[in-house]
Amino acid sequence: MSGLLTGAAKRRAVREMFDAIAPRYDLVNRIMTLRLDVAWRRRTVRELALPAGSMVADLACGTGDLCRELARLGHHRIGFDFSMGMLRAAPTGDGTAPLVNADVLELPVPNGALDGATCGFALRNLTSVAPLLAELARALRPGGRIGLLEVDSPTNPVLRWGHGLYFGRVVPLIGGLLSDRDAYRYLPDSVAYLPAPEEMLAGLRSAGFIDVRRHQLSAGIAQLITATRG
Repeated sequence: MSGLLTGAAKRRAVREMFDAIAPRYDLVNRIMTLRLDVAWRRRTVRELALPAGSMVADLACGTGDLCRELARLGHHRIGFDFSMGMLRAAPTGDGTAPLVNADVLELPVPNGALDGATCGFALRNLTSVAPLLAELARALRPGGRIGLLEVDSPTNPVLRWGHGLYFGRVVPLIGGLLSDRDAYRYLPDSVAYLPAPEEMLAGLRSAGFIDVRRHQLSAGIAQLITATRG
């Protein structure tokens, strides 16, 4: 996948890309983040601050990493993803959850059915972020919590330079050796799809969320946005 696509063309290309890289997706994630992604997911679920037994959906769930972390903390969980390749690559065993092939912009759940929702590293793959925020507001009960995990860029100039070099050069190299070079070349380019932080926070408030917060993780190479359904 090359270039910055939009609309239906982007949706089709993203689905095909994730279908293709699914078999080694988790392995490449662990290697290219030095397993920091595990800690980030744990932080995401912890920041939901929901009681055990809550019903939480993981959007764009991939192979179910966040679902397994939700299970570890005793939550009921369900994953949604439109890539069948990713769902088929999900491991089975302890911590598995119902994984549903569905578009996260049109969740097959009733209004107010969820106590919480997570989404890991998928916002930049959507055709538009605003419809997701509206869908989250619809699907969550008042008081429900969300945790949106995404890539970021350090504010420190030296760290930002080093991160840019790693993200732009090393990550595509690792991806090319272990999986699909074009897919992991798209990864750094896809950051251009992300709304600016203040735009993202303002969008959540406009969608009906309160207590909207942005947490920078690991010196700013990732970010976690949390909010409560008003």
